[in-house]
Order: sequence, then C-alpha cells, then structure tokens
Amino acid sequence: MSRVVRNTRETQIQIVVDDDIDAATSIDTTIPFLDHMLVTLARYSGLRFDIRARGDLRHHISEDVAIALGKAIAAWSPDARARYGDRTVPMDDALVQAALDLGGRFYYEGPLPSTTYDHWMRSFAEHAGATLHLRVLRGRDRHHIVEAAFKALGFALRDAVASAGEQAVFSTKGSVELEVER
Repeated sequence: MSRVVRNTRETQIQIVVDDDIDAATSIDTTIPFLDHMLVTLARYSGLRFDIRARGDLRHHISEDVAIALGKAIAAWSPDARARYGDRTVPMDDALVQAALDLGGRFYYEGPLPSTTYDHWMRSFAEHAGATLHLRVLRGRDRHHIVEAAFKALGFALRDAVASAGEQAVFSTKGSVELEVER
C-alpha cells in the first residue's frame, strides 16, 4: 500500500493505492468525468484506489490528482515487477494503444484529443517515473478515445506491475539506488 497526501493553496489531495481486490475503490474528485476515468483505471489495472480531492479549479484538481497518483503508483510498485505493459483497447469508434515502461524514466508521447486529459496523462507519467506512449489509432468521439486510453493504460499498468519473480529486475543496470539529502 502507498499513501500520498498533497496539499497546496489550490488543492487538497489524498490517495491510497494497493492491490487489495476485496476492498472497494472509492473516488471523489468533484469532477464526475475524472471520477469515471479513475474508477476505470483502477478496475482495468487490478488496483484499488481511494482518492479524495478538493480544490479551486477543475484544472488544478485534475493535474494534482495525476501528480499524486503517479507518485503513489511509483511508491507502491514492487521492485521485482515485469516493468513493461502494452495494450490496445477498442471502444466503439475508438481504438487506442498504451505502451508503458515503469523503469523510472519519464517520457510521454500522445496526444489525446482533449488537452485536459492529455495533460493528465503527461503529469501522471512524469510523477510515476514512467515512459508512456499513447496512440489513437482510430476514433471520432473524444469521450470514447479518452476512456479507451484510460482502459489501455489500466491494462498496461496491470501487466507492468505483475510479479517477475522474487529476484527479477528488468534492467541491465540492475537495481538502481539513489539517495538525496537536504
């Protein structure tokens, strides 16, 4: 389990991530579509999210949830993980591919046809320390494209955090340790 609390003058965010599939995901960001996408991401990733968010503007809430969730996923993710995930999801007219590497290096390539959710994906990837490529292969309806992207990311995340065996580290560098002191 990982827990992230992010408080600023603009937002108050609390997130818990774990793999307790018997516990219910609970999400309340005050943004109904974002709530729907986060429930979708949790469901398809096989993870449980408990997310509470309040803030002054929808943009600030959305961005800060992405930042905090990325940090929570990075903190929760097991060391001996498969690391990579790649899924393509059809949803009505939309067809979206997500390719993910949880190797600790940020890179994002999109775009999604919604600046809000394209920014969400970039912020999530940056703070999860993930490389995330989203390809919209087809689609006309923005809702379907964005939802297919969250589903594809969820499936890719499920694959990337899957156990790779107790001692497996998928890197030629081996385990990387970094200490930062202030």
